[in-house]
Amino acid sequence: MKYRTIAACLLASLVSLSSAHATVLISEDNGGRIDTYLNKFEMVRASGEQVVIDGPCLSACTMILGVIPRSRICVTRRARLGFHAAWHPGNNGQPITSRGGTQLLMAVYPQEVRQWLARKGGLTPRMVYLYGRELAAMYPTCQ
Repeated sequence: MKYRTIAACLLASLVSLSSAHATVLISEDNGGRIDTYLNKFEMVRASGEQVVIDGPCLSACTMILGVIPRSRICVTRRARLGFHAAWHPGNNGQPITSRGGTQLLMAVYPQEVRQWLARKGGLTPRMVYLYGRELAAMYPTCQ
């Protein structure tokens, strides 16, 4: 599922490169490795493309908020961002919180998102969601 979402996003990016006002659509993205997402979003930032968040953007996907300028992001009513602490699999396969990864996530997020996360208790293993009015107060609604 994760790879299909990444492939769909990359395909959408490639197809939209021909237009002067290209758009990347983020929808049904469950996240993944921090490094993979940072690389992907750096390419989007360099391309100048607009980003539409229209559905779930979870975990590492949320780093888009800190990599792409706010002026190039809009959200729909369906947008739902899910945040949690970074983790890696332990020897037994169980998730182990990554302090360094979590610090990196917090460093990437814009100040307004960091403040919102602080009000929610910070990044923990439990997912917290930003959507609806709270999200619309931070990012413009897509027209």
